Amino acid sequence: MPEIKQPQREVQFREKLIWTVVVLIIYLIMSNVPLYGVTVQDTVDYYYWLRVILASQRGTLTELGIGPIVTAGLIMQLLLGSKIIKVDMRDPYDRAMFSGSQKVLAMMLTVFNGIAYIAGGAFGQLSIMNATLVFFQILFAGLVIILLDELLQKGWGIGSGVSLFIAAGVAGQIFWNTFSFIETDQTGARGVLIAFIQSFTDPSINTMDLFLRTSQPNILGGITTIIIFVIVIWFESTRIEIPLAYKGHRGFTGKYPMKLLYVSNIPVILVNALYANFLFFGQLLAGPDSALRQIPGWDFWLDLIGKFEAPAQHAAQGNYLIPIKGILYYLTPPQGITGLIADPGKAVIYLVIFIFLCVMLGRLWVEVSGLAPRDIAQQILDSGMQVPGFRSSERIIERILKRYIPTLVILNGMIIAVLSFFADSLGALTSGTGLLISIGIIHQYAESLSKEMAASQYPGMRGLLGLD
Repeated sequence: MPEIKQPQREVQFREKLIWTVVVLIIYLIMSNVPLYGVTVQDTVDYYYWLRVILASQRGTLTELGIGPIVTAGLIMQLLLGSKIIKVDMRDPYDRAMFSGSQKVLAMMLTVFNGIAYIAGGAFGQLSIMNATLVFFQILFAGLVIILLDELLQKGWGIGSGVSLFIAAGVAGQIFWNTFSFIETDQTGARGVLIAFIQSFTDPSINTMDLFLRTSQPNILGGITTIIIFVIVIWFESTRIEIPLAYKGHRGFTGKYPMKLLYVSNIPVILVNALYANFLFFGQLLAGPDSALRQIPGWDFWLDLIGKFEAPAQHAAQGNYLIPIKGILYYLTPPQGITGLIADPGKAVIYLVIFIFLCVMLGRLWVEVSGLAPRDIAQQILDSGMQVPGFRSSERIIERILKRYIPTLVILNGMIIAVLSFFADSLGALTSGTGLLISIGIIHQYAESLSKEMAASQYPGMRGLLGLD
């Protein structure tokens, strides 16, 4: 497999910043280069619900986005956490084999997804020549995206490509919905701020109408975006600290911090990925063009899965299907404040299911990702520390951690589920999931940048900051 070499020298902060910007520019260019031989205007986007999570753009070189990387990472993490495979991450050979296997799996998923996209008709009917050409474009773009992510992860840049691409996509969507000058109807420009300014100079635009307009982003959505941003940053900064002391070194103390959002936005990502796959297969099985719809007597059973409106009825929202009844109807959030008011019962059912799944998947993630009390207790002992006043025993420390971690996981799931729900219901400038993911990523990047700047001024602190 092609590979990015580990830097053999210390990479300066300025150089890391340059490489990070270069990687982002390359990805943005790929996101605006259309696939040759493909026309997507008249086709239904069955993968619309995955776009935010995958940082992908319809009909471009980033059609698959970071999907293969994220899926491969989740599979390998689950295999490692469940002890199906045994890897010692402190052993350079094991670590190299693990990352190499993950890269091979990502390439295999790129091949599989590319074939599935083409065979599933995501690009319409293609000739054999065009289908082959599109497949190799997707394969080459997938390899480039994997290498861009590896470039940052190996230490040439800051953070990871996966986080950077998601944050950039969501930030671009928010920027577009705030400052776009394009007008599609009589309510002014698409951009909320531009339309608000227009309302003072154009008498045909009523300022109050901009607060709840349904065809385009509205002022309420802009206010919601700002409020949720502030709330999430506050939650990310709220933590519980367990006092620690070094064994054998009196006077040397430390703290083990546990954030209120203990597993961050991982549960909402997992739930939305699960929902997106349900919606994808539901559209294939019960969509208006499904072959099963042609079988007499099957409409009733297919409607239980989901009944969809034709995409033309939602041209303002994009060329995709929206469920209007069935199980899948209750797996989609209310689309704006009007959707919330029109069917509050559906909103309550969706929220209850959403909170339940966020909590359950958050607990599962803790068990398989090394965040369980027993894993943290072992990490504390391995670092040569103990809880003052208690015996230096893994079982004792685990019992102390169990007072906090299960409660934090439940609160984490409930908080991010409610925030995501209200972001979607109140018409935030991007999807609730995308907003939460991007805020968490921006917060992590802010911490990484501050560490890198401190390390560049005081090189002796690199080990203490965890940058070695």
